[in-house]
Amino acid sequence: MNPVVLLDEVDKIGTDFRGDPASALLEVLDPAQNHTFRDHYLEVELDLSKVLFLATANVIDTIPSPLLDRMELIQIDGYTEDEKVAIARNHLVARQLARAALAADDVELTDGALRSIVADYTREAGVRSLERELGKLLRKVAGRVAAPGDAGPRPLVVDEDDVRTWLGRPRFFFESADRTSVPGVATGLAVTGAGGDVLSVEATMMDGPEGLTITGQLGDVMRESAEIALSFVRSHAPELGIDPSVFAGKRFHVHVPAGAVPKDGPSAGVTMTTALVSLLTDRPVSPAVGMTGEVTLQGRVLPIGGVRQKVLAAHRAGLTTVVLPERNGPDLEDVPEAVREEMTFTLAAHVLDGLDAALSTDGASVGRVGATAAEAA
Repeated sequence: MNPVVLLDEVDKIGTDFRGDPASALLEVLDPAQNHTFRDHYLEVELDLSKVLFLATANVIDTIPSPLLDRMELIQIDGYTEDEKVAIARNHLVARQLARAALAADDVELTDGALRSIVADYTREAGVRSLERELGKLLRKVAGRVAAPGDAGPRPLVVDEDDVRTWLGRPRFFFESADRTSVPGVATGLAVTGAGGDVLSVEATMMDGPEGLTITGQLGDVMRESAEIALSFVRSHAPELGIDPSVFAGKRFHVHVPAGAVPKDGPSAGVTMTTALVSLLTDRPVSPAVGMTGEVTLQGRVLPIGGVRQKVLAAHRAGLTTVVLPERNGPDLEDVPEAVREEMTFTLAAHVLDGLDAALSTDGASVGRVGATAAEAA
C-alpha cells in the first residue's frame, strides 16, 4: 500500500455545482489527516500516509493557497537552446521521421537548421511546439521526396538558410536593439507560462494635467510598480541629474507592449525606473542590457523569482549584460555555466547601481551621489 499517484495539471482544477476537488484534496494530501482518510464511496477508512502523491502544474498562481501549502514545491525550469537542439537531434527528429514515413537517409537536418527552428519559430519552456514544427517540415520534405520525377540528391539536406523555405517567415523576433535606440525605452525580463521572455517598457511625457497613464494590460502589482518608479524619480531628481521643474505641467505615460498579453508581477520596477530616467535625461539605454527587480520608494532593489528563466531569455535575445537584485546572486548557480561565461551580471542593491549599468553607454555615471544610500542599505 505504497503506490505513487500522479495528479496531473492541478492548476486547472475548477469549482462548480458538482463540487470542489481542491477542498477534497486538502485532506488527501495532508499527512496529519490522510492516515484515516475515509472513502465515502466504499465507506471504509484508508491509510494514505504511505502514498507518494506527485502533482504537476504549469503555473502555481491558480492553485488554491491552502492546497499549495500542503505541497513540497519543486520548480523545473525550461530547457536551454543547446538542450533543445540536443533533444531534437536525439529524440524528436527520429520520431517525426517515422510519422512522415521517411527513412533516416532521406533527409538530413543540420544543427544550424534545428537552432533556427528553436530560436525563430518557437517560444516555449519545453519542446512541444518544436516537435510540431519539425513534423510540419518533415511532412513537406516527404511530399518533395514522393513527388513524381524528383531525382534530387539523397539525403536532402536542410540547412539554416533553408528553414524559411519549408516553414515560411519566422514568427518571433528579438528587437531590443531597435527599440532602445531612443531615450525612454528599457528592456526588462519576465517569466511567463512558456518560460522566460524579454519585454520592453516605454515611457513618454507630454503637456497636460499632471499624473501617470499606464497601459499594456498590466495587473495591479505592475501598475503600482510604475507609480513607485515615478515617485522615486521625482523625489530623487537632483541625484539623477534631473531638473525638478521638468515635472510641472507634465503627464507621464508608461506602456508595456504587447497590449494583448496580460502581465503582472513586481519585478518590472527597475526597468520602469530606468525607462523614466532615460526619458528625463535624454540618454538611451544600452541595447545589450536587460534588467529585473522590484524597487521600493527608497530605491532598494528587492529579490525576485525565475532568475534562470530570465537569464536564459536574455541570452536568447542576444543581451550580454543582466541587472539582477543583489540578493539573487546565489541563484546564478542555477544558470548553465556556458551561459554565465558569455554574459556579465550586475548585482544591484540600490536602483542607482542598475542605472549605472544601463545608462553608462558614454562612460558617464548616473547619480552616484546615491552610492552612500545604497551602501547604507
